Amino acid sequence: MASTVQKRLDEVAAVGQEIVETGVAYLDGKFTPLADAKVSIATHALQYGTGVFEGIRAYWNPAQEQLYAFRLQEHFERMARSVRIMRIALPGDPDALSEIALELLRKNGFKSDVYVRPLAFKAARSVKVALHGLRDGFGMYAFPLGAYLPTGGLAARTASWRRTSDDAIPARGKLTGAYINTALAVDEAHDFEADEAIFLTADGHVSEGGGANIFIVRDGALITPPVTNDILEGITRDSILQIAAELGILVQERQIDRTELYVAEEVFFCGTGAQVAPCVKIDGRVIGEGVIGPGAKKIGEVYFGIAHGDDKRHAEWRTAVYR
Repeated sequence: MASTVQKRLDEVAAVGQEIVETGVAYLDGKFTPLADAKVSIATHALQYGTGVFEGIRAYWNPAQEQLYAFRLQEHFERMARSVRIMRIALPGDPDALSEIALELLRKNGFKSDVYVRPLAFKAARSVKVALHGLRDGFGMYAFPLGAYLPTGGLAARTASWRRTSDDAIPARGKLTGAYINTALAVDEAHDFEADEAIFLTADGHVSEGGGANIFIVRDGALITPPVTNDILEGITRDSILQIAAELGILVQERQIDRTELYVAEEVFFCGTGAQVAPCVKIDGRVIGEGVIGPGAKKIGEVYFGIAHGDDKRHAEWRTAVYR
């Protein structure tokens, strides 16, 4: 038990470490050393959370000596939708932004699994609490990243903080200020020695994890909350829905009661950061047999195989970085 707890602490600490500012970033139309990619303390987004970001994974395949960006185009298509909520203009369409991301990865020469962070934000040096008429900025950087959540079976806790609703701070877009909600819930989970939080909606239904979508398995069916339950419209979630259907697994998108988490055969989280992270305990209750279930195991194997390029299915999801 002690070694398991220490492993989780080590994983959390690794994610929480400050990013080493080496290599190349992209800011306001040009590539620049990451250490020089700075914004003013008076930047509107820093004061009010008026930004939109994405998280993109790229997976290194040593046998093929290739780095594969996973569902690159779809991430920038989602970003293009999210900025409409915040009245932010991007410096290009999804095709152009994808090319910037690929060039960024090439300039850094990564040969490991990598996380890419594009950020569009209100760059005006202003204290005006508004969106319209404020100057926009755009940047992107990347850094090596392994597991964001433990993938060997994590513990979760239902948050006392409710998920922000679509008519308050919409969760379907990756809005920077909205992640205060996540930080509060995840910090609370850590206080109770859990790895991840689970949000409920205002009416008490399961929404999603602190930084990941959630799936449960009941009676052999794979179930996940609908997009109308204040969730991020996850790209990994969409990938898993497609993989499950191709594996012949019955899939349902419907509301989930809190107590269904406790009686489910399996629970797992998914997301670009989380990848596929099985959950074996919620609110102190053991889920299923208390071990990684067969559904999460199979889906995780297929997902990682596709993402790394070892499984040739869904070639359209992978973009080779190196020519």
